[in-house]
Amino acid sequence: MTEPRTPGEERLAQLAEPEKEVAAGTRTLVVGPYLTRKRRVSTVIEGEGGNPRPPEARLDEITGLSLAIDLTIVRSLIAPLSSPRPATYIGSGKVDELTGVVRAEEIGLVVMDCALSPVQQRNLEKAWGAKVIDRTGLILEIFGRRARTREGTLQVELAHLSYQKGRLVRSWTHLERQRGGFGFLGGPGETQIEADRRMIQERMNRIERDLEGVVKTRSLHRTSRRRVPYPIIALVGYTNAGKSTLFNRMTQADVLAENMLFATLDPTSRAIDLPHGEKAILSDTVGFISDLPTMLVAAFRATLEDVVEADVLLHVRDVSHGETEAQAGDVAVVLRELGIDPDDTRRIIEVWNKADLLSADDRERLAATSQRTGEERRPILISALTGDGIPELLVTIEQHLALGRLTYEVDVAAEDGQGLAWLHENTEILDRQTKENGHTVLQVRLVAGKEPRFLNRFPEARVL
Repeated sequence: MTEPRTPGEERLAQLAEPEKEVAAGTRTLVVGPYLTRKRRVSTVIEGEGGNPRPPEARLDEITGLSLAIDLTIVRSLIAPLSSPRPATYIGSGKVDELTGVVRAEEIGLVVMDCALSPVQQRNLEKAWGAKVIDRTGLILEIFGRRARTREGTLQVELAHLSYQKGRLVRSWTHLERQRGGFGFLGGPGETQIEADRRMIQERMNRIERDLEGVVKTRSLHRTSRRRVPYPIIALVGYTNAGKSTLFNRMTQADVLAENMLFATLDPTSRAIDLPHGEKAILSDTVGFISDLPTMLVAAFRATLEDVVEADVLLHVRDVSHGETEAQAGDVAVVLRELGIDPDDTRRIIEVWNKADLLSADDRERLAATSQRTGEERRPILISALTGDGIPELLVTIEQHLALGRLTYEVDVAAEDGQGLAWLHENTEILDRQTKENGHTVLQVRLVAGKEPRFLNRFPEARVL
């Protein structure tokens, strides 16, 4: 039986779910308040950020994000503006125009594809008589619904609280309200908003301590994997690029893989077999996205630790998407934030996915482009859905893992069945020949960590 919550816990639960009123089927208006090109160029030049994608592509993406939590999109429209307004972000004329749309279409939620201040959000809600959330609030809502593991849920709650801490003005418009103090915590005359902020900060501190324990546990798991040691291969890429479908194809697993943004939020790892018998750990990760809220990049850094530790990264791209180049650029930005060089061709393999959605001409063109590219940088054209190109991808992974590894020739006596079994279990068998005397001559490639044990067992092995 669940114990009843204290009033403080009830209040904190409300604050931890800023968008809990968002429900499936809510009639929704999606608004893209995008700066005009002249303004966008100037902001980039001034170093204030900017999104190079065309407005139509950006509107399609925010609409896809809205559909990911089953909202009913009644209309989606672009609202060009020369500069953001302090009070409502968009101009008063556009606010009035959209008020008519909200009332005529009985809109319950307006999604704004921008970052709204608490004041702007409150003013728009008053003007339209509907709930308003910005891009950050929408992504937080999606993350809150998708996360399943303890680490994932803690990270989401931490991000929620960080977001809500600066928006308490929404919850208490009567800021003069005060409450009596109790114990050593709330002194006489402490306002409710101050009490809320204190409760949020205390909860954030507890979550951060809990996360330290979770991260230590994951670190121990990684350490135990290194003792095996199996190489780690991590899937990275823009959200909805097909990473989970590829993960399922390569591991025969059943990870959620749907045509929606942010279908995967929790890290998942499985063992796979490479062509020459070596095992590797394949890790699926959260997808990247343009303009990802800073608090989420920080909150999910622990989730992406497998990416930082990986021996090989598979950068999965949806080459059927019109903005595939821009998406690749966004992934490169996040990789740099994680301390990974996106141009490291020894470590990163570019995977051109969703070939099944291409026309015959486009598929032939991309296949020719791939073949003309040098081996170190050659992208692999695949369809994770149909399995086309997967054998070539596995061979390429093996080749990348082999860089820097030594190859040995070893002669195994016919009676040394245990030695032969050890080689099959712990090395990559490149070639095998049986001699007339019954001996088996093997060409094997070794992971660096296994070299001492190998040489101790086969001191006569010869480096090739």
